[in-house]
Amino acid sequence: MDLPAAGPLERALTLRQVKKLVQCMAHEQSLLLLAPPGVGKSDIVYEAAAEAGLPCRSLLGTQIAPEDVSGVPKIVGERSVFCPPRLLLPESAEPFCLFLDELPACAPDIQKAFYSLLLERRIGEHALPKGTWVVAAGNRIQDRALVRALSSALVNRVTIVHVRVDVEEWLAWAARAGVRADIRGFIRVMPDALSRPAPPEALPFSTPRSWAALSRALDMSEMAGLLTADIRRALAFGRLSPEDAAVYCALAEEAIGAVRAPEEYIREPDTLPAGDAARWFVLDCIRQHVRDERLRDVGAADINRFLRALPDEHQLTLLTDLVDRWGALGADDAMFDVLRKVARI
Repeated sequence: MDLPAAGPLERALTLRQVKKLVQCMAHEQSLLLLAPPGVGKSDIVYEAAAEAGLPCRSLLGTQIAPEDVSGVPKIVGERSVFCPPRLLLPESAEPFCLFLDELPACAPDIQKAFYSLLLERRIGEHALPKGTWVVAAGNRIQDRALVRALSSALVNRVTIVHVRVDVEEWLAWAARAGVRADIRGFIRVMPDALSRPAPPEALPFSTPRSWAALSRALDMSEMAGLLTADIRRALAFGRLSPEDAAVYCALAEEAIGAVRAPEEYIREPDTLPAGDAARWFVLDCIRQHVRDERLRDVGAADINRFLRALPDEHQLTLLTDLVDRWGALGADDAMFDVLRKVARI
């Protein structure tokens, strides 16, 4: 059975929701978390277990053989007895979190070895300690991540949960984790850049993991006194989708600092960057926010003052095809001024 494609947005959960779900039901029902690479599936399982006070033991699906699950036989009297691996069944009877990473990448015979573990919490004749969690994770077929078809028998033994990226959740985590302010600002105004689809070729692409790794790489380079425009570009293009790397580096090279929220630029037009590339980037972000009706807590007076503070060509760029959206925000006076200039009334 092919892995199901990502469901509609309303059927996918954020990482915070997934963590709560794991904590409330993984002791009784096995979960399979499906998401693109680099979203944070593994980290959220470790975090959920740590909060519950459970040690987390993981098996990587691409690096195990069937006997790593079922165990190896030994002769006891006149019978053979399978000895389960210590990782799956430690000597202690204390519960733990069993994390089966990259389960969809397992070969069919390894998937089959997991059947009783996923459904009955057993390895051969041995039961897992009461209260043990069983959580699996992996990528989807469209992610081009060496995913195999899952058998219908395995699919019927787990609850499949699709995981989605939530920008606000990631920004809150990034602030706690010390991700660079310029990266957080960039993602705030370009939320689509946080996670891009995997390209057909084996090329870098933007994910929450790659942005966090880039931030750390830039910090290390900066501390070593190595961070130049060339180094920044090499690191960014080595981690991100090319379009995101190009824009991020262009903004950094214009030294505009952390990109602010669109609402802040609207309230204070004087804070718009002076450089052409950076200014057009910010204006395009504002345009996208207006188009998607994502501007918050901005009054009509601020809107009109902002538009009037811009050169004519910038005003026309922002207003084109979005007159109704700007009108709903209260920009009637500024738009009438633009109309008079264009029509020479």
